[in-house]
Amino acid sequence: MPITISDVAREAGVSTSTVSKVLNNWTTISPATVDRVKHAIHKLNYTPNSRAVSFARQTTQNIVFLTSLGKNEAYHNPHMFDIMCGVNSILAKNNYTLSLVDIFNDSYQGESVTRVMAQKCADGMVIHGSAISKEIADLITKQQFPHILIGHPGFETQLCWIDTNHVLAGQAAAEYLISNNYGDVAFIGGKKTDHISMQRLKGFLGTMHSYGYLVSPEKILYTNSSREESYEATIRLLELKKSPSAIVCESNTIALGTARAIEKMKLEVPKDIAFLTFDAYPYSEIIDPKPTVIDINVYDMGIQAGIMLLRKMENPALQIQTYTTLPVVNAGKTT
Repeated sequence: MPITISDVAREAGVSTSTVSKVLNNWTTISPATVDRVKHAIHKLNYTPNSRAVSFARQTTQNIVFLTSLGKNEAYHNPHMFDIMCGVNSILAKNNYTLSLVDIFNDSYQGESVTRVMAQKCADGMVIHGSAISKEIADLITKQQFPHILIGHPGFETQLCWIDTNHVLAGQAAAEYLISNNYGDVAFIGGKKTDHISMQRLKGFLGTMHSYGYLVSPEKILYTNSSREESYEATIRLLELKKSPSAIVCESNTIALGTARAIEKMKLEVPKDIAFLTFDAYPYSEIIDPKPTVIDINVYDMGIQAGIMLLRKMENPALQIQTYTTLPVVNAGKTT
């Protein structure tokens, strides 16, 4: 059987908490006791595990990544894994583990969150936007549990959060197209209830107007973000009496439908029609020709979330509500 911290404590004639304090270099332990414990560790060839080391610190050295993992979640939230990897990279450097907690099958709002806080199985929590609700937000803020939410909550709250500035991404799309002499531009977005899509549209329209380009309502189309509806929307745009010179596709899936429609109409990209999309993942690599992309480095966003959470754990009074990670234009062959 493997040697445990209890075996070391018995051999040294001290409590397990004293062994943990020695392992954590507490200065309040007498030199004689330290020597006795170290002798027992050497004699038993004991290797401390992370739980034993953290026992005296009253910490778990574990962080929960709270999310919702329904069927096909990888397609609904394709950036979540990259965000999680970014979070883990910064936490691992600071000797924390990252545990995944899924709320999808919770029997009531906040069940998993309540269990994590009651069992004290984590020192803090990174919350993916798919897992947040008013009820969960109220639970976390009431308990003052260290946390950081990835994505704007969409309601008034004292939660700490970081997000990408989607308005700024829309501005970047408009500025890039204008700088490349595309003035008559259309926009194909998701549903009007889609927060990210509407924020990108807001930034796009605001910048177009500031440069003196008015986008007519018939060239702003809303879809369910599927390839099929995006294909149909693009066909309608291309069949207009005065079709646009370029199309902004709010997502990769929309860009797939747009590319297919352009091919169907036997138009040449970018000579006859140009388009760009947002986010390099998941479909931009399979679109031909390779599209121009307004990209957000979501891995970096995960890193920022990890850094913010570590700061929050050091200073519980710290309030974090900010935008981070700037959009970058990756020029392709569609503009």
